[in-house]
Amino acid sequence: MRLNKITLDNIRSYEHQEIEFPKGSTLLSGDIGSGKTSILLAIEFAFFGLQPGQRGSSLLKNGETNGGVKIEFEVDGKYVIIERTLKKAKTISQDYCALTIDDEKIETSVTELKDKVLELLNYPKEFAKKQNLLYKFTVYTPQEEMKQIILQDPATRINTLRHVFGIDKYKRILENASILAVKLREEKRINQALTANLEQDKLEIVEKENELETKHYNLASVEKELFLKTEQRKKIQEEKQEISEKVEERTKFEQEIEKTKITTLHKNDSITSNKKIILSLQEQILELKTLEFEESKIQILEQEIISKKTQLKQLSEKNLEITSKINSLNLKNQENEATKNKISHIDICPTCLQDVDSVYKSNVKNKFDSDTSKNVAEIQELDLEKRQISEQITKLENGISTNETQLQELKFLKIKLQEIQDKQQRLEEVIKINISLEKDIGILNQHLSSLKDSVFNLNKYKPLYEEKKKQLEESLKEEKLAEIRVAELKREIEVFARQIQELKEKVLKLEQTKKKLNYLNELELWLSKKFVPVISFIEKNVMVKLKAEFSKLFQEWFSMLVSENFTVKLSDDFTPIIEQQDYELDYAYLSGGERTAIALAYRLALNQVINSLLGKIKTRDFVILDEPTDGFSDQQLDKMREVLDQLNVSQLIIVSHEQKIEGFVENIIRFKKNNGISQKTNV
Repeated sequence: MRLNKITLDNIRSYEHQEIEFPKGSTLLSGDIGSGKTSILLAIEFAFFGLQPGQRGSSLLKNGETNGGVKIEFEVDGKYVIIERTLKKAKTISQDYCALTIDDEKIETSVTELKDKVLELLNYPKEFAKKQNLLYKFTVYTPQEEMKQIILQDPATRINTLRHVFGIDKYKRILENASILAVKLREEKRINQALTANLEQDKLEIVEKENELETKHYNLASVEKELFLKTEQRKKIQEEKQEISEKVEERTKFEQEIEKTKITTLHKNDSITSNKKIILSLQEQILELKTLEFEESKIQILEQEIISKKTQLKQLSEKNLEITSKINSLNLKNQENEATKNKISHIDICPTCLQDVDSVYKSNVKNKFDSDTSKNVAEIQELDLEKRQISEQITKLENGISTNETQLQELKFLKIKLQEIQDKQQRLEEVIKINISLEKDIGILNQHLSSLKDSVFNLNKYKPLYEEKKKQLEESLKEEKLAEIRVAELKREIEVFARQIQELKEKVLKLEQTKKKLNYLNELELWLSKKFVPVISFIEKNVMVKLKAEFSKLFQEWFSMLVSENFTVKLSDDFTPIIEQQDYELDYAYLSGGERTAIALAYRLALNQVINSLLGKIKTRDFVILDEPTDGFSDQQLDKMREVLDQLNVSQLIIVSHEQKIEGFVENIIRFKKNNGISQKTNV
């Protein structure tokens, strides 16, 4: 991996700053507090975001609400850009994340971006939740943090190194093995409790199977009894059915007797009714034969009616004419009176517009009065004539009515005389019907006598039917009881069979549980006697190998920085041991430069060991050293050239305010702070 450029916006003491990083070794130079370490913190934030426990206020510039970092680097031939921003609300949090690979940009979440960065850097997945330990111990660890690691208690330090080396998995394996052993023992106890009654359950199966066999034998006996009861019931039922048919036949005969009696009664009623009809017809025929009738009287009456209707029509027409004349004359009189009244009120003629004198008015009125008098006289004459005509019309209408009544009577008499023949035929038919009915009654009486004989012969079956009915009811009860006994035995057999099956399934499961118990015993034995010792042995050998390699590299780096009268090595818990002339020195009593040398040697040795273990990580040729020479003497500073040459990395970034270091690097980037704002300078 090669870092190309980083851009800071409102990060710590920076407002806006772009910094390009060349290949090779680069020194970030400047006075203390000029903003050099802020660059390193921005690089870490760009790669991994805020760390657990890290506050956004440690990065966002005071007084600002937004800030961000943009970093550009190359890895495996890909040009990568990472952008992260911070936003201040109630708290300061990460606001925006984006990843661009070869001009293909995606916006993503904080977690997803960290996973993608770890993938790009080829860091093992198990380091995703380890607070960037791998980055810290292979790329960038502040010198003071390394001193704190050295001063930590041995247990904490070795656990930290286990994480860094990626071998804490052995500890987790052993812890998990211990948990598994507890679970195995617990499951063994449960399985032992479950299989405690296994033999007793097997004996119970044998007992229930014997009892089931007895129930099967009893069932066969009861089923045989049920069969016999069923056959007996069927026989009684058949006998009852035969008797029932006889009883039904008797009932049908009785019903037929009733029908015959009703039919005979109806026929007798019909004969009586017909006799009355015969007597009535005979009387009517005798009466009709005494009547006298002349056909010519009908014609004479019809002609008289026609003549009178003709006269009536003529008189009605004349009466209508007189009425019309009277109405016309009355209308004229009304008009004369209206005209006379009108003239009496006219003073000027509407035609000539001259005055109309009273004489003229009087003459005109006299003329109208004369006309009205004539009309009244004529009306009186017409009224008299009309009354005379009305009397004639009334007389004619009465005569016509009388003649029509007489004509109607004659016609009715004619019809009656014509009915004599019909009544005679009807009389003969009724007599024949009575003769037929009397014959039918004789036949019905014979049939009725035969039916009564049949009923008498079938009377004996009714008590037999009642007896068979009782026998059938008793037989059904016995059959039902047998069915119940069969059903109960079958249900008992079914329950026993199910219980046996459940017991067998239970025994089968318990036998499987017992096999599982045996397996658990073997597994627990293997876990405690073989697996745990092997893992412990592997872990011990790995740690011994790592400690040996780490100790060797630690001695080499320390020997470059400190005079030969000091020797160093690592204890089993990776604690640095410093000796001078066979006397062990306490780390706290060393000088500041000597403590820095131990921390730097420890840091560089740790870097090499990790890169050796994880040879495929993409940051193995990229190292950042923050104030690696704090407290060094001039002699130790001179030895830093050799140390830097031995690092053999493609890109090295050093943060230092020591001017002498400038001669050891290929590139220098200078920083200064003016009015609280950090800036890159060209001088």
